[in-house]
Amino acid sequence: MRIARLLTVAAVAGASLLGGVGVALAGSPAPSAGTSTGADAEDAGPTEAGTSFRTATAIKPDQPATAGASTGDYLYWVLPVDTGQRATVKAEVTLPEAARHGAATWQLDVYDGLRRRQACTYGAQTRAAAKDAASVEVSCTLRTVRSWAEPWSNDPLPGSYYVRLTVVDLPQADLGLPVRAKVTAAVADAGGAQAVDGALAAPLVPGAATAAPQDGASPPAGQPAAAEPDGGWSSGRWSDRWAWTAAGGVLAALAGIAGYRLTRGAGRPSRVPPGA
Repeated sequence: MRIARLLTVAAVAGASLLGGVGVALAGSPAPSAGTSTGADAEDAGPTEAGTSFRTATAIKPDQPATAGASTGDYLYWVLPVDTGQRATVKAEVTLPEAARHGAATWQLDVYDGLRRRQACTYGAQTRAAAKDAASVEVSCTLRTVRSWAEPWSNDPLPGSYYVRLTVVDLPQADLGLPVRAKVTAAVADAGGAQAVDGALAAPLVPGAATAAPQDGASPPAGQPAAAEPDGGWSSGRWSDRWAWTAAGGVLAALAGIAGYRLTRGAGRPSRVPPGA
């Protein structure tokens, strides 16, 4: 009975610990496309795009951004992606109704704060649109952002991520035709399973360490706004891996106590007082 009681206590304690982790994770704020966080104009997202890395338009995760442009232009947006997050960027290009001379191939590229082009784990990063197509969609899902990496590696690190959309192949006569682009970047938390030891001294945000604007002033000319996630950068300070490790340690200790109780006295002669 005592052994069964100990095992029951261990199971209840483990369920409480793991349940607490689930509640903590469920209670953490998650980005949502339908959540309103400010004025209507802000929620609607920007209506223009930059034409280079230095003039990229800042957007937030799950905030749709639109822009009108001419076929052949380079369109740039920038968004923050933090440690343990996996970003999926989607772009839809509404093609001109005017008669076109042939198919056009559109491409979506994503660069980190060091302007290193990041590989897509899945998604149609490049897609061709027939000359009579009304629109074309491209997407790119990045690898999970790490809190730390070797200098020689190309692993994604926390900081600013630049989205570039452009046409890479089309008939020369179709250059300059008007198009309409819509970009959305969804960010999901990958959890402690992707966590690694170590952390950066600062996220890779170009311009964040130089001439920071004071008292809400606009950033210096030629530099995009240094956006950051809601609640600030985590930089690997915490992950649910610590909670799972603590829960596992408690369960192991309780299992050890139960095993000791179970095997105590096995194979040992009973102590009988002399002369009894």
